[in-house]
Amino acid sequence: QVQLVESGGGLVQAGGSLRLSCTASGRTLSSYTMGWFRQGPGKEREFVAAISRNGVLNYYADSVKGRFTIDRDNTKNTVTLQMDSLKPEDTAVYYCAARPGSFFQVAEGKYDYWGQGTQVTVSS
Repeated sequence: QVQLVESGGGLVQAGGSLRLSCTASGRTLSSYTMGWFRQGPGKEREFVAAISRNGVLNYYADSVKGRFTIDRDNTKNTVTLQMDSLKPEDTAVYYCAARPGSFFQVAEGKYDYWGQGTQVTVSS
């Protein structure tokens, strides 16, 4: 069992940056592939980014590629999402998620553990 807590959300103007953090407790994160998802107003939750257990490999949704960077520090049990060049359409609740194993998955059903989410609002 692993507990995830996100932080770092807030209100930012278009073109600005935010850095989200996800801190885990209960078990070491090195056993899990980690992902970030988001759910915008009136939308279904969607995949944003994922990172391999050792942090070497990552994968991004086309909508955020080149603007967002996922990273992890297994010694601190944290995963981060650096979001640059933010757009109003990035407005959403952002969730981190963990799944045992080494393979990237974009389907939320493949992730076993979820945080409570953090709100990101990008104004135009």
